[in-house]
Order: sequence, then structure tokens, then C-alpha cells
Amino acid sequence: MESQYDKKKHFIVNTVYISLIVILVYIFLKYGLSLISPFAFATIIAYILNKPAEKISKSLKIPRKLVSFALVLIFYAIIGIVISFIGIRFVSGISKIISSLPSIYEKQLGPFLINISERIKDAFYNIDPAIVEMISEGFNQFVSSLGEHITNFSLSLLGSLSNIASVLPGFFVKVLLTIISTFFIAIDFDSLVDFIKRQFSPKVNKMMDNIRGYFVNTLFVIIKSYGLIMLITFIELSVGLSILGISNAILIGFLIALLDILPIIGTGGILIPWSIIELIQKDFGTGIGLILLYVFITIVRNIIEPKFVGKQLGLHPVVTLMSMFIGTKLLGIVGLFGFPIALSLILHLNSIGVIKLFKQKNT
Repeated sequence: MESQYDKKKHFIVNTVYISLIVILVYIFLKYGLSLISPFAFATIIAYILNKPAEKISKSLKIPRKLVSFALVLIFYAIIGIVISFIGIRFVSGISKIISSLPSIYEKQLGPFLINISERIKDAFYNIDPAIVEMISEGFNQFVSSLGEHITNFSLSLLGSLSNIASVLPGFFVKVLLTIISTFFIAIDFDSLVDFIKRQFSPKVNKMMDNIRGYFVNTLFVIIKSYGLIMLITFIELSVGLSILGISNAILIGFLIALLDILPIIGTGGILIPWSIIELIQKDFGTGIGLILLYVFITIVRNIIEPKFVGKQLGLHPVVTLMSMFIGTKLLGIVGLFGFPIALSLILHLNSIGVIKLFKQKNT
């Protein structure tokens, strides 16, 4: 019978072992992932296209390598066209808004603030003229300073767009590496898989197949869950923008729903600046409506996201929310998706006996 000392010893050893693995994985994801990301993305894309390539090759009696080459070419052509269309429209729209900020201040916000100043001065004139003079002087300084800040802000934003353009060469190098790697991996996919399998024992290969199958299934489940969340967000945006009388509400709702998946931008990155501009232009109905729409979408998403994702992954909503929050803080968008998937994988491996971290419920 195992002694109390041995149990404690095993617990400490397992805890240290798991902690080291977690630390190494974190260091790799934090600092090493960007180095191998082109090849990782290439492998994922090649894996996705592998089964369609096999089916097409068998049904049409065409060499598999030729089919793989054609599928990769078609895949990147479609992706390139879609990204180019959305990117050009988005950057063009943002640039116009940023460029128009000084003009909006000069024609809309400035006169609006001056009008408020005059009303305040009229209200205080009969009480104490000295207060009116002090208010007038302070307000003039405020308006002048605000105008300078808005101009500098718009110039800095335009400068930021230029800075983004300066890092594009490095980005395009990674994209080019990804595309070239995808062609090579897709063409020789079976040979590469066979080579990797030969390096491990049958037991390890079985475990790797189990992990791969569960990971792929989980990844598709995540895509399905977020696809449903994006659909709900798209419906909310389309209905809300239509009620507010926004032209092209469905197209705008679709584009914002695509950005909603990103933690940095989200719906707030579009709706909040948009509402501020509408309020400055004295369109209070649209401005307040956009703010209320953003609040409604945010509340709905915070309720349904942990439930949808957690249910599909077999995690409690609180655990899902916690893993998503910690993952986002540590690794950004990679952590947002990676942490819930990793936690689900750990629970799966524990349930089938590959690892023993948590006690199972007796059935």
C-alpha cells in the first residue's frame, strides 16, 4: 500500500513536472511562435486541404500532387481577393474619417462650444461681470487647445497608418513564406506524416493521433461556436443600424461582425468613434442609438460566448470565461482561442487515462 510520504512525493513531482511543461509552453508561445508561425499556418492549411485533395485525386484520376498544388493556388487566390477588398474599403474609410476630424471640429464642434460659452456668459453676466471675463478667457484657451489636440491627434493617426505601412515588408515576407511552405507541405503531405510517425513508438503515435483528432474536432467546434456568435452579432447590427436609418446597414453590419471577433478592435472600435462623430455633428439620435446598440451587443456577447464555447468544449461557462480572459492577457488573440482549447484537451486526456490530474466522477 502506498504510504502518505510516497503520495506527497508523487504529488510534488507531478506538480513540478506539469509546472515546467506549462512554463515551457508559455515561453514557446510567447517568444517562439512568431518564428515558426508561417510554417505552422502552412501545415494547418495543408492539413485542411489534404482530404479534399485525396478525394478529388481518386474521383478524377488526377495525380494527387497536381490536385494539391491547384487547391492551394485556389485557396490563396480566394483569400487574397477577399482580404484585399475588405482591407482597401476599411483603410479608405478610416483614412477619410481621420482626415475629416479637423474639419468637423472647425465646422461643427467649435461653433457648438462657442454657443455654449455664450449661454454661460449670459447666465453669469447679471451676477458678476468678473466671472464672465474669467470664464471667457478660460474657455477661449480650452477651445484653442482642443483644436490643436484634435489636429495633432488626426496627424498622429495618419502617421500610425504610415508606420503600419513601414512594417508591411516584413509581414509580406511571412505571408510569402507561408504560401511557399503550404505548396511544399501539401504536395508531400503523406510523406512528411510517414517520416514523423517513424520517429516515435506505436504507443506515442496512438496518443498523438488521439490528440490530433481531438484538437481538430475541437478547432472546428470553436469555429462553429464563433461563427454562430458572429451571426448573432451580424443580425443585431443589421437590425439596429436599419432602425437608426443607416444606409447599407447589412453590409456595414457584416464588416463590423467580422471585426467583433478581435479583442483589440471589436464592435466598440467602430461603434464608439462613430457615435462620437455623430454626437459632434449634432445627430444625437444616431449617436445615442449607436452607443445603446454597442452596449446591447456587448451584454449579449458576454452572456452567450462563455456558454456557447464552454458547452461545445465541455467546460463550465465560468472556467471558459476565466481561461479566455487569462489567455487574452498573456498571449492576446492566440490565448483567447488557445487557452480554452488547451484546457479542454487536458480534461480529455485526463478522462481517457493518458494523464492523471483530476479525479473522475464515479459512474
